[in-house]
Amino acid sequence: MASSNETIEAHEPVLSFRPATLAVHVDDRFALTTDVAPPMHVSTTYRYPSDPDELVPVADEDLDISTAPFIYSRLASPNTNRFEAILSSLLGARALSYGSGLAAFHAMMVYFRPNVIAIGEGYHGCHGILGILTRLYGLKKVTLDNEAEWDAAGLGKGDIVHVETPLNPTGEAVNLAKYRELASKRGALLTVDATFGPPGLQDPFALGADVVMHSGTKYFGGHSDMLCGVLATKNDEWFKGLFTERLFLGATMGNLESWLGTRSLRTLELRVGRQSQNAEKLVAWLDELMTGNQSGDGEVVRASVEKVQHASLQKEDIHWIKKQMPGGYGPVFSLWAKTPEIARRLPSKLKLFHHATSLGGVESLVEWRRMSDQTVDERVVRVSVGVENWEDLRDDLLNAFKALVQ
Repeated sequence: MASSNETIEAHEPVLSFRPATLAVHVDDRFALTTDVAPPMHVSTTYRYPSDPDELVPVADEDLDISTAPFIYSRLASPNTNRFEAILSSLLGARALSYGSGLAAFHAMMVYFRPNVIAIGEGYHGCHGILGILTRLYGLKKVTLDNEAEWDAAGLGKGDIVHVETPLNPTGEAVNLAKYRELASKRGALLTVDATFGPPGLQDPFALGADVVMHSGTKYFGGHSDMLCGVLATKNDEWFKGLFTERLFLGATMGNLESWLGTRSLRTLELRVGRQSQNAEKLVAWLDELMTGNQSGDGEVVRASVEKVQHASLQKEDIHWIKKQMPGGYGPVFSLWAKTPEIARRLPSKLKLFHHATSLGGVESLVEWRRMSDQTVDERVVRVSVGVENWEDLRDDLLNAFKALVQ
């Protein structure tokens, strides 16, 4: 019977290589065939040893991920373990994958079971899960930036301060060092949703995060073709607990998704670096037109756009943002249109930006955000920048603005 021992060893970061090399080679030890591209294993179950003397019954809850053989794909599988080995090397912590970002957030909340959670607006799906937990056991939710509210609710040891940075849908950054300090004063955990700032842009563990989560559907997938969630931690006890509970939550990734994820992580640094640079150039171009007195293109943009939001535009906070995001400010930004009608019409005028929800793929996306999040202002348009030539994207945006004001 195949063993996953070699797989688990790869969860430990290989410090002699840099991330771009790790993404391509950290899983070389799993290559049991001569295939250069990793093969996709579609089996959900695996044969036990043929020698009866090797049959040792082990209960699911007693399985050790470092020694567990392949038995059933809900527990472990070649594709998933290979994907997680690469993730662990890139995140600098032990990583577990889940069937979606919300499945990962749910698993984290089930494992830690806080009585109080401090959380910002961020992704509305997480608030949906918190609503379920409030109904189930009375979880209290307090505002992230209101310490008086924290204290009134009794936020303390074992509770969670959950920070999403950069934010959905604005692409703005939140100061992790600040919330690390506030959480530590109360004995609370700092959990970070780093979906909008994947490896290569920021490392939340360097600023004191206890657990980092990602909707891997976005940048880890990178091609708009897989669902994935990720939790990572440097605490071995938590990792083992999360692994054990995943067995019973049944929130593992499928074989195809794990295989696609392995393929995608090879180019993570290339893709995210290009996307972030493209976004920064587009934001700088828009900001110059918005804040200047230029006629022509400037007048066209200002006739349609009220403001632009992105981490690179947080000028007063740029000192800590540069430290927190040394690799770039992220590929997502938001436009606030002058009116809800302009926000609704803008996507139809674009040729290179697909009007669709989600983000992180190689193609640029734009979304009238009200389509998928009823809590967001009707004037907000979220832009997820892809790997295309940034000047072509700039021209596409400009032509769209011109079409709106004709």
